Amino acid sequence: MLKIYSDESSNIKIIRGLKRRGINAWSARDAGNLGLTDEEQLRYSFEQRACLFTTDDDFLKIAHEWIEHGKEHHGIIYVHPLKLNIGECINAIELIACIFDADDMKNHIEYL
Repeated sequence: MLKIYSDESSNIKIIRGLKRRGINAWSARDAGNLGLTDEEQLRYSFEQRACLFTTDDDFLKIAHEWIEHGKEHHGIIYVHPLKLNIGECINAIELIACIFDADDMKNHIEYL
């Protein structure tokens, strides 16, 4: 099952909901990573073999640049902050976490 790490821009209620459903999910706050740059957040998620969940579109550009320079990441799940409500996000991320593993998501971006 896919592990989910959330940067500090994402709603903490989504991570809490995923945890209640048995998903291995944690936030930047949980990891003590508040204040890290976006690149540091993505690097941390890679080191943990976790997919990064975010509502920050800056990660999309960073991921593209990393791939161009031969750097890998363990995937990004991106949702526009106004597109889905908390429950819809939890349901969609749970489905992704149950279907994909870290190798499936490597260098992949899933848009919700």
